Amino acid sequence: MSMPEIERPDLPEYLTWEELERLPEEIAAQIELWEGRVVWVRRGPAEHQEYTNLLWAALRRCARATMTQRPERCWRVSTETNIFLGPAGKSDFVTPDFLIYRCLTEEFQDIRAKDVLMAGEVLSPSNTQTDIEAKKARYATNGIPWYWEVHLARSPRRIATVRAFVLETAPGQIHDGIRPLHRANYLLAEEWAPTNTAAIETDHPFPVHIPWAELEF
Repeated sequence: MSMPEIERPDLPEYLTWEELERLPEEIAAQIELWEGRVVWVRRGPAEHQEYTNLLWAALRRCARATMTQRPERCWRVSTETNIFLGPAGKSDFVTPDFLIYRCLTEEFQDIRAKDVLMAGEVLSPSNTQTDIEAKKARYATNGIPWYWEVHLARSPRRIATVRAFVLETAPGQIHDGIRPLHRANYLLAEEWAPTNTAAIETDHPFPVHIPWAELEF
């Protein structure tokens, strides 16, 4: 559940998961740990939450439709759920706005990056490109196959574009002597906008068909 943003207390630069759990919930809910480093997460306006929920519902509908036809497949669609990075430990995690992951064998099990098929962010005009790229790099470095960006616009409030990025499975060629900043990268695979498409439609990570009317505020 989204919580109102409150004044940030003076915290150490690094925390463990156990230390984070001892903080008040309204503080801990605004923090991600990047290899133990405290990263404050900006809480979006009501429009951010509404479009996140609309997209969650639409993706969940599409997932269930496919699972009905192919019972051997099992996916879950969720919002604002921690993805723990690495095979163990909990002091390195990110919290996407929405995500799709494989069904887990046990209830209340932690979601690891290896279980995730897609992570997505709903971006408002106040998001900075630096913040966006930093979080996208963490998704890519940890092998999440798909990343979606939902860009919001104002006057009138609406979804402007939805972009689907696929993880590059082999490094591209670069000039000798150049070392890339990140070990993995996403490539833009598909893009949809209400101005030029009737719906969000793709076959990945499962068949998706979402008319724009389903995503109206």
